Amino acid sequence: MFKLRMPFWACVAGTLMIACERRNAAMPEHFGYGRPATEKEIAAKAIAIRPDGVGLPAGSGTVQDGALIYAGKCASCHGATGVEGPYNILVAPDTADALPFDQAPKRVKAIGNYWPYATTIFDYVRRAMPFNAPGSLSDNEVYSVTAWLLHANKLIDADAVINAKTLPGIVMPARKYYVTDSRKGGDGPYE
Repeated sequence: MFKLRMPFWACVAGTLMIACERRNAAMPEHFGYGRPATEKEIAAKAIAIRPDGVGLPAGSGTVQDGALIYAGKCASCHGATGVEGPYNILVAPDTADALPFDQAPKRVKAIGNYWPYATTIFDYVRRAMPFNAPGSLSDNEVYSVTAWLLHANKLIDADAVINAKTLPGIVMPARKYYVTDSRKGGDGPYE
């Protein structure tokens, strides 16, 4: 049986020609699916948490609760203790007594020795984790996972309670390496 095989470059050229034809066609105003988001849906996603804690929700979490949540929803990607992976390492072995970045440029960069604000942990976990269901954790669960991560990085005690009042007060070791953007302009909250 005879099979006609088209060279790779011919396939690419054909695909580009079709794409160009479609680009020149008028785009429809509506594709016939979806709906406008409601004000409630927009408000649920329009969250911003500043380094000073403005924007943190009500709720609280503990290291013990965070350990359980982490084991069930985070460990498969980040390892049982946060250092094994296979994805990003969350716990730095040298958090408390780390050398400055310019003296140890090849050290592992993790939450405890690289992130400048503890509130960033809450904000990131709330928006993007767990990977297979981002935004699915309750605020209390996020506070608890944040507490566990801070404890695992030797930044808080095992009996600490994390909430909107205590979280912004945690001084991250890397904060001193970050420079605040003092530019003026725009209509943002930092004018």
